[in-house]
Amino acid sequence: MAKIQKIKGFVDLFPEEAAKFTFMEKSARETFERYGFGELRTPVLEKTELFQKSIGEDTDVVGKEMFTFPDRKDRSLTMRPEATAGVVRAFIESKTHQPGKISKYFTFGPMFRYERPQKGRQRQFHQINAEIFGAPEAQADAELILMLKTFLNTIGLTKLTIELNSLGCHECRPTYKQALVDYYKSKDKENFCEDCRRRMETNPLRVLDCKVPACKELVVDAPVITDHLCDDCEVHFADVKSILDGAGLGYELNPRLVRGLDYYVRTCFEVASYDIGSQTAVAGGGRYDGLIKNLGGGDCAATGFAIGMERLAMLLDKLEADTPDFYLAVVDGAASNQAMLFAQQLRDKGLKGDVTYGGGSMKSRMRAANKSGAKVCLIMGGDELANQTVTVKDMVGDEEQKTISQADYLAGI
Repeated sequence: MAKIQKIKGFVDLFPEEAAKFTFMEKSARETFERYGFGELRTPVLEKTELFQKSIGEDTDVVGKEMFTFPDRKDRSLTMRPEATAGVVRAFIESKTHQPGKISKYFTFGPMFRYERPQKGRQRQFHQINAEIFGAPEAQADAELILMLKTFLNTIGLTKLTIELNSLGCHECRPTYKQALVDYYKSKDKENFCEDCRRRMETNPLRVLDCKVPACKELVVDAPVITDHLCDDCEVHFADVKSILDGAGLGYELNPRLVRGLDYYVRTCFEVASYDIGSQTAVAGGGRYDGLIKNLGGGDCAATGFAIGMERLAMLLDKLEADTPDFYLAVVDGAASNQAMLFAQQLRDKGLKGDVTYGGGSMKSRMRAANKSGAKVCLIMGGDELANQTVTVKDMVGDEEQKTISQADYLAGI
């Protein structure tokens, strides 16, 4: 019978790797809560139209990468390719927003995109997201960037570069888009890749984000958005930069930086790390005023970011495992039940450790104790069972091995 294997692009995370994800989530939760954010958990499955309306039907995500299927009632459902749309849907559906109220949420969880699997990018991947609703001010954008850097520093990533840009707003961006279209028309369209030829008609800004070398070369002299900002967008962007400057946070202005989704306006940013030598983008985000209204909610400002957890996991050093407090070695099978009960008493007192399920040779048990890294090896055999004692061997110091009553050992913890 053929073995059932995991689906291509989906990865099993065993304890050593899973520990990195747990560490990231714990650190994010502790950091974000200091900034007044609360956790929101949303479903991994949503109606397909949510992503069509939010991300944009002309994007690669919607057009090529979503896991979409009909349910038993022939309704089109999609496994979420990103988190923001679901958070916005939940925010609107909850009907909790009031004018002037600011809401801050963070989320963890798996996302799904049908892409070619590669290192750091799988078809099921994980993100940490943070969103602020109800704050049109530049201070919200700056706070998000500061919080993001704080989190990345907390988990040990310090060699960071932050790229910053403004995408303008719905008032000034049309002028810029037309300038881009005019520029593209001055070039031989056939020299662009197939995707970019399509983007010229549907989303001209996305051409700037193309990774194909020939396309990157063709847009070197393209107009830049910061030359086309309206007065309000210029003031907003200047305020963001002023706060970051005041906080001593270094950044680079990149007028070519765009976001891959249609709903972004004004501030956008991307964070990359050099901690593994070459530049690796680990997070990105920006402002998306108008998305909530577009999805049926009120006119509510919004800004946020997403962090790729697989990318972060690649950058984290191998986490040092917590040292067990004890390893309880059973050398006589008759003592197995008593050893299990004694181990439970140790755990009830808050200690952490392992216990063998049956008897075995002293040599093999001590080898296992050494491998576990436990601070102390507790030994139980026939004599210990008969006398209600336990033999204690220090595994980290030079204390002599001793045998004491189980009651006295528990009393000394």
